[in-house]
Amino acid sequence: MLKRSRYILMPFSLIYGVIIRMRNQLYDKKIFRSARFDFPLICVGNLAVGGTGKTPMVEYLISILKKKYKIATLSRGYRRKTKGFLIATEKNKTSEIGDEPIQIHKKFPDITVAVAEERVIGIPQLLFAKPETQVIVLDDAFQHREVTAGLNILLTDYNNLYSRDFLLPAGNLRDEKKSSERADIIIVTKCESNLSIVEKESILHELKLKTYQQIFFTTISYQLPHHLYSGEIYNLKPDIDVLLVCGIANPKTIESELISKSASLKMLRFNDHHIYNSPDLKKITEQFSKINSSKKIIITTEKDAARLSAFEEELKELPIFVLPMAHKFLFDEEKKFEKLILEYVQCFENRNNTDPQ
Repeated sequence: MLKRSRYILMPFSLIYGVIIRMRNQLYDKKIFRSARFDFPLICVGNLAVGGTGKTPMVEYLISILKKKYKIATLSRGYRRKTKGFLIATEKNKTSEIGDEPIQIHKKFPDITVAVAEERVIGIPQLLFAKPETQVIVLDDAFQHREVTAGLNILLTDYNNLYSRDFLLPAGNLRDEKKSSERADIIIVTKCESNLSIVEKESILHELKLKTYQQIFFTTISYQLPHHLYSGEIYNLKPDIDVLLVCGIANPKTIESELISKSASLKMLRFNDHHIYNSPDLKKITEQFSKINSSKKIIITTEKDAARLSAFEEELKELPIFVLPMAHKFLFDEEKKFEKLILEYVQCFENRNNTDPQ
């Protein structure tokens, strides 16, 4: 049910909805052109703003595909201060290519990570710069229709399914619910690890999938924390007091995880994609010093770690650890998902390997 405080915003959502609907109709009727590439493009995105686990899903796809193919990722590089097409290097800062591309590049230094505001221009530039590329994963591109990907993966948060949400600004949807029909695969993320078959069927009924659509359910799997700078692994124990420092859209999942694994939890929260500065570092230090405990650490997210890593000189004395997260498929369906992904790419591979008649 819509919160009372949001009722006043509903007229603006209606106006926004008219604009979005008109835009989609212009694409559907081919008045606005959407570029198609004879190349395997996998799009990962959502209908809502932030918080569904897009970057971990991109990383999951990379881990599946990199064993066999030359992979590249392409995103806008949200909130970067540069313009145009760029390929990530070890010298790049988050201000140059964005926090999520930095995160992916550090985890997978052997793949190509690129950014471009306009993907329709960025894709040809990427293929020209890296002609060995065999697959491109488009990060957060579902609502951008200038390019039509061959495989569209749509994520939706179990705690706020797009079917229950409203358009901005009354809700969190940046695209109309009907756009979900463009997805080939829908993934319900951040589910309870013990999600029942009954609840699964209930969600299937609610989302009303088309016959051509596949659906999967994932939960968040947290790995062992590692030190922000040294990489040292840390075993979180129930007698440790934790300060969570994060600037992400929805910290509820990581907050719940840390509450269950620590003696106490305090959170210093910033806006999503927050650009850290000297006053922020001082605030982190002050908040940490206020925790009256001899056993205390700071935990941050991988996305925040990409932004905080530039301040080693200021933060090196603090015990700051990064908590990695990943998607874990429920109902033993990870192999089924991997098969769909590989089969899509293999279709292009087989076609290119077939001699012309």
